[in-house]
Amino acid sequence: MYDIILAFITSFSLTYLAIPSIIHLAIKKNLMDEPGERRSHKVSTPSLGGIAIFAGTLFSIILWTPFEYFGDLQYILCAFIIIFLIGAKDDIDPISPSKKFLGELFAAAILVFRSNVRLTSLYGFFGIHEIPEIASIVLSIFTIIVIINAFNLIDGINGLSGSLGLLITAVLGTWFYLVGSIEISIVAFALGGALVAFLKYNITPAQIFMGDTGALLLGLVCSILAIQFIEHHNHLIDSPYTFNSAPSVAIAILILPLFDTLRVFILRVLEGKSPFSPDRKHIHHILIDLGLTHMQATGILFSTNILFIILAIMLQDIGNLMLLIIILVLALTLTTFASRLVAKKQKLKS
Repeated sequence: MYDIILAFITSFSLTYLAIPSIIHLAIKKNLMDEPGERRSHKVSTPSLGGIAIFAGTLFSIILWTPFEYFGDLQYILCAFIIIFLIGAKDDIDPISPSKKFLGELFAAAILVFRSNVRLTSLYGFFGIHEIPEIASIVLSIFTIIVIINAFNLIDGINGLSGSLGLLITAVLGTWFYLVGSIEISIVAFALGGALVAFLKYNITPAQIFMGDTGALLLGLVCSILAIQFIEHHNHLIDSPYTFNSAPSVAIAILILPLFDTLRVFILRVLEGKSPFSPDRKHIHHILIDLGLTHMQATGILFSTNILFIILAIMLQDIGNLMLLIIILVLALTLTTFASRLVAKKQKLKS
């Protein structure tokens, strides 16, 4: 327990102290995120906050993880470094989506093949339990890449990615501590500490953004936590902390980034566009278009994510498929309602 608390405090302290220097350097070297048509900010803002988040998280993990627990954690740290290099390069000098994807694929492959961060079953979805090794590898890599990019896509308004990341790491980090997976809990709370420090500088008026460096790292850690959360349920026997319908509960914990990405991709494809073409269809854009401030929108989305977690826990006994359907239908209903409010507002203006 003390290692986890110290990991949180160390990560928070290092990140909190590093960010002012990074802001100063970014302004001096003109490494800024400029306002634009799709941007929600109106002034040039440094976008290198992810460097401090990475440094605080990595240092804290290495310092406080007990050696006997380290195990495959070395490979997770290798994946961290790959993602950091991709994100930092993209924040300073943008790279092509294909190169970014290859880097994400490499990091995911390290996790799957070397650290055994892998889904081995569909857990009763459509009557399927254990799956072949090849299918397990493909599904796991796909899941990691989807979650990484989901967090990158929702990083559009002040405080949103950081607060959602803090919620997810706190929930899953606490669960891993309760089931005795100290090393994974340290990873979660080390990132959580860095995010608390970052949010001090990211709430409106934002002094810095996390950029791709932070968003990609956040997505990578959350993908590890989600997959390990699901997989640990295969090995827990008579534990009071097990969940029925663990995969659907994991989806509920990550509902906002996952559903928003799925929804936006489907809308773009239906319009005949590439799923990766930029636009203002994200849920946070909808709330901003309704006239909410960044922090009001972040507060609503953060609270909504908490409600989905509570709902999933309450309904965990109804089965994976039924719980997933309820979660998705509710998410679709809420976003459709918000979208119609925006359309009505724009119609009244015209």
